[in-house]
Amino acid sequence: MMIEFLSPVAKSVLAHKEVLPAGVLGKQIEIHNTAGDLPDLKGVKFALLGVRENRNDVNYIGDTLSFDAFRKALYALYPGNWSHRIVDLGDIEPGETVEDTYFAFKTVTDALLRKNIIPLILGGSQDLLYAQYRAYDSMEKMVNLVNVDTRFDLGDAEKPITNKSYVGKIIVDKPYNLFNYSTLGYQSFFNAPQEISLMDKLYFDAYRLGEVTADISVTEPILRNADIVALDISAIKSSEISYRNNESPNGFDGREICAIARYAGISNRVSSFGIYELRDFSEVKSAAMLVAQVLWYFVEGVNFRVADEDFDNEELYTTYQVPVEDEILVFKKSNKTGRWWIELPFISNVNNKLKRRTLLPCTYGEYLGATNQEIPERWYKARRKNEV
Repeated sequence: MMIEFLSPVAKSVLAHKEVLPAGVLGKQIEIHNTAGDLPDLKGVKFALLGVRENRNDVNYIGDTLSFDAFRKALYALYPGNWSHRIVDLGDIEPGETVEDTYFAFKTVTDALLRKNIIPLILGGSQDLLYAQYRAYDSMEKMVNLVNVDTRFDLGDAEKPITNKSYVGKIIVDKPYNLFNYSTLGYQSFFNAPQEISLMDKLYFDAYRLGEVTADISVTEPILRNADIVALDISAIKSSEISYRNNESPNGFDGREICAIARYAGISNRVSSFGIYELRDFSEVKSAAMLVAQVLWYFVEGVNFRVADEDFDNEELYTTYQVPVEDEILVFKKSNKTGRWWIELPFISNVNNKLKRRTLLPCTYGEYLGATNQEIPERWYKARRKNEV
């Protein structure tokens, strides 16, 4: 089913791979190099996938996309001590209409998810995230979406979709699969005040750039609870990328964005990872290399995943009960990884979307805050969302 939508990796990339030293990723990744002949997907954990679509970019002027520079950069990196296999499936070409591209992208992503393969997506304009999200329709479960972005991209769901207004469509279009939407690294001056207050009204999570860069570890519990993680390349400061299309001097630096990618990888729940708003970086090697390193850190994180969520076995975690106001907050800490959760009580008198006692990932700092009589905001938001 996938093969009809995928075009092979460019010959120039394959030629580049031949001159690389032994042991690098390019020598180990199985590559879609001949039309109609996909690599065997048995036992594969990651599939690199380019989606060369950018026509719904609000600034679209007919430019075409190439991901060759990213592939060359990624192929040249040495893997860590990894046990999981990677394939490169090549690219999804732009369809006759953007909707055709969405359909192809959704179909391929859905097929990979069914095989428990994590798509590593190199994407054009970020409205493609709508199709990435739609690939989860057949899973019949609520999903959490985390977007590393300067903007919320909510937009007006009544208007045609663009790369600045796709989240509104995700929220209102059926089937409703979205449970939570979180934005990491937003910058207030890029977002209308009504969008900031709408994020609050919907009990979605929004973390300002300064809040995240002050302590990058605040992103770990958010990413631990995510199914889909997307990165808008404009969230990285322009000096790190040094190319003409990124207008913001503020943003994450290379080290911070790689740390976020690694947190996304070590989450046991993240099942697809997309990098969007990519341009042709063939002239800017440092930008292509940074994107390759972001992918490397995500893959590294997945290879170091530890199953630490068996809450039926009391010996695997320590439980702490903290009285705050008229509540007793229940925290659990994994004895294996040291990660923390807070229990969200089952609310019996409402149509409970979660149907069980839910454990929300949280930080040690939130536990300490609770001992000082501060109710964690994520507990409050999740409870309110459960009541509506």
